[in-house]
Amino acid sequence: MNRSEVRMGGARYPLVSLNTLVIGSGAAALNAAAALHDFGERRLAVVTERFGAGASNEAGSDKQTYYKAAVAGDRPDSPLEMARDLFAGGSMHGDIALCEAVGSLPAFFRLVSLGIPFPHDRYGAFAGYKTDHDPRQRATSAGPLTSHLMVQALAREIKKRRIPILDRHQVIALLTSDADGERRVVGAIALDLDGLRGKNRGFVLFNAVNVILATGGPAGIYKSSVYPESQSGSHGLAFEIGAAGRNLTESQFGLASVKFRWNLSGTYQQVVPRYISTDGRGGDEREFLNDHFPDVERLTRAVFLKGYQWPFDPRKIADYGSSLVDILVYRETVVRGRRVFMDFRRNPGGSSSLGEFAFDRMNPEARDYLERSGALLPTPIERLSRMNAPAVDLFRSHGIDLLREPLEIAVCAQHNNGGLAGNIWWESDIKHLFPVGEVNGSHGVYRPGGSALNAGQVGSYRAARYITARYHQAPPENGDFIRETETRIAAVRERAERMLADGKRRRPVAGRVLDEIRTRMTANGAQIRDPGTIDEAREAAWRLYRRLLRSLPAAGPDGLPQAFRILDHALTHAVYLEAIGEYLARGGRSRGSYLVLDPRGTKPCPTLGEEMAFSLASPEDDVNRRILEIKLNTAGRPEKRWVDVHPIPESDLWFENIWNDFRDDSIIR
Repeated sequence: MNRSEVRMGGARYPLVSLNTLVIGSGAAALNAAAALHDFGERRLAVVTERFGAGASNEAGSDKQTYYKAAVAGDRPDSPLEMARDLFAGGSMHGDIALCEAVGSLPAFFRLVSLGIPFPHDRYGAFAGYKTDHDPRQRATSAGPLTSHLMVQALAREIKKRRIPILDRHQVIALLTSDADGERRVVGAIALDLDGLRGKNRGFVLFNAVNVILATGGPAGIYKSSVYPESQSGSHGLAFEIGAAGRNLTESQFGLASVKFRWNLSGTYQQVVPRYISTDGRGGDEREFLNDHFPDVERLTRAVFLKGYQWPFDPRKIADYGSSLVDILVYRETVVRGRRVFMDFRRNPGGSSSLGEFAFDRMNPEARDYLERSGALLPTPIERLSRMNAPAVDLFRSHGIDLLREPLEIAVCAQHNNGGLAGNIWWESDIKHLFPVGEVNGSHGVYRPGGSALNAGQVGSYRAARYITARYHQAPPENGDFIRETETRIAAVRERAERMLADGKRRRPVAGRVLDEIRTRMTANGAQIRDPGTIDEAREAAWRLYRRLLRSLPAAGPDGLPQAFRILDHALTHAVYLEAIGEYLARGGRSRGSYLVLDPRGTKPCPTLGEEMAFSLASPEDDVNRRILEIKLNTAGRPEKRWVDVHPIPESDLWFENIWNDFRDDSIIR
């Protein structure tokens, strides 16, 4: 990494020249930086808005899962079997599934070598358990903060290797070059958050051969979200330069606490708390699930199974399934405007229609689980304290005492299975741009719980491997870089000055615009999707984005970072709604983690009206046999294409041939 300065338009700008710029500081970003270093690349740096922010370091769940190939017990497993199970989720390319499966164990054991305390027995066997969409007990966990432990360990590696970290730098634009009909990334512009009041407005320029983008999911565009508040996402950076998105329709939604954002899976549901709703001020308390379940047995079964089946899934609604709970919570909060809580102080039931709660009236599976766990205790909080005391302590450490108060919840956005398109080396269709981690749309419609952590580690390693094998050159001379990018740099600087000028004439609108974006996405792009309203929402999103391009007031120099972030969110939510609208226009029905309203379909349960009727997607539907990709053309207009799913490759594993290919350096192409 080389630091210098350049003069443009009467101001001097710091210029950092390097081979690879890693944007982000989560588990995928740090693994990419460490892998680059392993392969001999020293001209790199990590740039991040706040080191340690984001989902990897600041999110978790009851037992946060890492998904890998099975390595214990007597049930056989193989990379090909794992690839088939990943591929079976639908709308996932088979070659990428194979890469994630083959890379699973090397990535896992690298984490073990870094000290992640994944549990094993006295013989060294790493036992597994079943997670959602997992047929083989491949899941493992280091506890509720598995990804946090990964970030800590990888951060120690980065600091031990003295890889430069530019903290408090917000990347606001990617720089590109067009040659021979191909676009490639050549650098980036960031704001130094400690230098915003300077003459150069805090602009820092990066002259980079490669950019690894590892900024996570689009957390900032949802109103009901379990993403940590420190994460916002930056998909707009890539959309703006014409990078393609893939499977943007596919996200995961589930029940989470809203005061302190946390997934409410596992033990939180298995102890079978009661669900209540209130009016906006906390009055008019009602145990609303009682109105829709016919008996205590089926109510306790649905709540208990939410522990295993945390993501909302329209296939798990029928016959009073676990996802009916999500539907009823959504109805209370979004449709009826009430507040919903999980109450661990009292048992569910107790209405005139259901009768009193009793263990012998519970679902047998739930009762047996509690009995085997030594937790047939009088109240949910006693059961939770017995089975998982740290789960109680976690909320207490954030000012919420589950022994004395109910826990406010909502159905929240949690993870984007889609994202930016990439090949088997995680390179975007914009050459030299490598999206890794959640920002990469490598997953399909369904994915095993915990496979995202595996994908982030495998993908970041493969990106580093490709870069050091094929894109290992030095950055261009500073003068050549400036000549190639000065028009774009000047345009971004002009945008910043226009934001500041608008801020002097008009009151900043950041809060109102963010609320508009998040309300629109939660109403139209979350777990309930209405073909009758999507076109209006999509058009409103594009109108907002184009209006903000013309005028977006910043609250002085210190308001520039937020203004650029809002512009990113506006573009991101417009592209996502464009993709959702395309899916619905093609006749797409309920799948993954969202329900598509269909008046010709079936009601979720007899007590709900026709307005919640839906029908399930079929594997034979045209939209389920192909993958939707979307990008902006040179005029900034969305272009959509449906691509065929790549099958799982049939590899010839004859050792002598592979050995020759490996020695000839022909495997990386």
